[in-house]
Amino acid sequence: MEPIVTYKERCRLCYSCVRTCPVKAIKVDQGFAQIIYDLCIGCGKCLSCPQNAKVIVDRMVRTQELLSSEAPVVAVLGCSFPAFFHDITPGQLAAGLKSLGFLEVHEGAYGARMIAESYREALSEACLPKISSHCPAVVDLVERHYPKLLPNLLGVVSPMIAMGRFIKGVLGEETKVVYISTCIAAKFEVQARDSANAIDVVLTYHEIDKLFKSRGIHPAALVEAAFDGIDPGEGRLFTLSGGPLKVFGIQPDFLDTETISSEGESHTIDIIRDLSAGRIAPDFVDLRFCDGGCVDGPARDRELNHFYKRKLIVGHNNSRHPYHTASHYLVAAAPPDLRRSFSDKSLKLPGPGKDDIKRILHSTNKFAQGDELNCRACGYNTCREHAVAVFQGLADNEMCLPHNMQQIEEDRGRLMQKFELMRHEFDRQAGDDLIVGEDPGIQDVLTLIRQVGPTPTTVLIRGETGTGKELTARAIHRLSKRNDKPLVTVNCTTITDSLLESELFGHKKGSFTGAIADKKGLFEAANGGTIFLDEIGDITPKLQAELLRLLDLGEVRPVGGTATQKVDVRLIAATNKDLELGIREGWFREDLYYRLNVFTVLLPPLRDRTGSIPALAQHFLEKARKKLNKSIAGIEERAVKAMQHYPWPGNIREMQNIIERSSVLAQDGIIRLENLPTVFTDTYECCADDEVNRRRVSFKAERELQVGRTEKNLVRRYLEETGGNVAKAARQANIPRRTFYRLLEKYGIEVKREGQPVL
Repeated sequence: MEPIVTYKERCRLCYSCVRTCPVKAIKVDQGFAQIIYDLCIGCGKCLSCPQNAKVIVDRMVRTQELLSSEAPVVAVLGCSFPAFFHDITPGQLAAGLKSLGFLEVHEGAYGARMIAESYREALSEACLPKISSHCPAVVDLVERHYPKLLPNLLGVVSPMIAMGRFIKGVLGEETKVVYISTCIAAKFEVQARDSANAIDVVLTYHEIDKLFKSRGIHPAALVEAAFDGIDPGEGRLFTLSGGPLKVFGIQPDFLDTETISSEGESHTIDIIRDLSAGRIAPDFVDLRFCDGGCVDGPARDRELNHFYKRKLIVGHNNSRHPYHTASHYLVAAAPPDLRRSFSDKSLKLPGPGKDDIKRILHSTNKFAQGDELNCRACGYNTCREHAVAVFQGLADNEMCLPHNMQQIEEDRGRLMQKFELMRHEFDRQAGDDLIVGEDPGIQDVLTLIRQVGPTPTTVLIRGETGTGKELTARAIHRLSKRNDKPLVTVNCTTITDSLLESELFGHKKGSFTGAIADKKGLFEAANGGTIFLDEIGDITPKLQAELLRLLDLGEVRPVGGTATQKVDVRLIAATNKDLELGIREGWFREDLYYRLNVFTVLLPPLRDRTGSIPALAQHFLEKARKKLNKSIAGIEERAVKAMQHYPWPGNIREMQNIIERSSVLAQDGIIRLENLPTVFTDTYECCADDEVNRRRVSFKAERELQVGRTEKNLVRRYLEETGGNVAKAARQANIPRRTFYRLLEKYGIEVKREGQPVL
């Protein structure tokens, strides 16, 4: 089982482990960051994951199985144990371990004493620069990443392996040895071929502390016990900075450049890299991967500072805790074999070519050196280092934060486009973008729309207010090749001049009061699609100049910005103003007029489309029926005829509003003339008079028409004066009630149930 595991469900792809791993032994795949054990050196840096996605494999169960077996189990404490168990004495710790069932408790510092002689002998030989091999992380670093330096590694085991071989050599191979320290790399080391069977389990101080708590053992309450084995003497100082040189008997000189002692990730990797490149060649390099030495290993007590922990270890060395050395350790015996060999364990990953790197960089929108931000958000130092990892299958493009932000922005744009399309489709299904009519004027307009729609030509739509200029723009866009992109509509009269420029072209942060962030303009939002500027004649000369620049160069420049942005937008403009008059009076630019007036669509007013009024009335009636959820069968002929003779100053928009209002007032499912505003009644009567004149009626017929109109108005007046009471109205008119009812029927005057007449 591997010493470190990843919980997939906890990984949030923050790439913290990639950033902290010094050898990039992390592969981002299948939605989580996993360790590549063939590259891992066991430094434990990835355990700093903020989500606790990477954890040390708990070996407590295995330890308890060993303690429950019949085999003798010996505990070996790493040199740094006084800095972790600082709240109890070494004797109480030894007593606690024996309470767990350990037969003996040794100090691993004796292993440092054992390998000291082998180091002295190896260092006396003049050969290649020698690299210490007591740190398993350094050994893995050389074996897996710098195999060129394998001959430089001293063929001596670590103090931990030396202790395991020593104890099993004395007590027998059936003895089980559990090593306890801050080192995570030690858990990897015991799985190596040369270290097999020397140590059975490696525990961290945290794990042994948890074991105490699970068994209800409180070492602070126990009577001190002596350590077993042999007193390590100054071997206890091995864990401190400079400790190995002291234990090996090397007296460092301040001016000595041939003996190097260094600790920490950056120093270790730099020295190994320089040795591999041949830039340095000292006699001996003593390296430990952890900052501050083994006392600050990955499983350390993080509450104490380094210097206080150093004081605790020095104090333990000076106190000389009592030892109970059994006779079998005093009998002269053959020393353990302290030799070890090394092998090339490097993973041969494919190397990318120049074109491969360029291709991967291009895939994350890095086309120039300035695009390579080297922000390290992906965990790699440079964009090119990340590209190499992508080529080798260790990373993917989604790790690039700037690329992701750009993708998010593009996705946002696509979502906006889809939203516009869905909104337009909904409008189409609701009938909002239908152009209704059979009159020659609107048919000419439809012909122009079909001709200009598929082209990229700029269109100027002219017509009175309410004639359907926006509907025409939507129809042109729907027939264009850009209909899969958004149509952005802007009414230039509803936005103040100061804000309209920002809305159209965007602005930079701080360009004016309230500009708290950069903002894209509507021209950028409509990129690839169409923008419709309604009432173009109302924009200021300054905006006219910016719009002319856009039409000429296809560029927009945000307010307060200096850089321009290319956009591909089709412009459709509309106005109800006389732009030619504006040119003569100076409020509209002549050059902009000619850029807009490429293709003109002139919408006829509704008063010139009398032939389409019945169809339009029916169309708006259908919309009102759906909106009001009211059953309306139709419109009576008199009402339609009145509408055909009405001048419609508000054009289509006015007609739609009147039909909706009349639908609300309709009582019997029919919109009647009386449901329309009063002006339509007068219009109908006038058109009736005109019709009589056209037929050249006789004097008698004309007189009867005038008498009938007067009689009808009298009947209405009596009804109004009596509140719709027919009997009372007949009495005031001094005519029989039956005669009054005949007059009501003759002139089509209806009376509501509550007595109010329908006027």
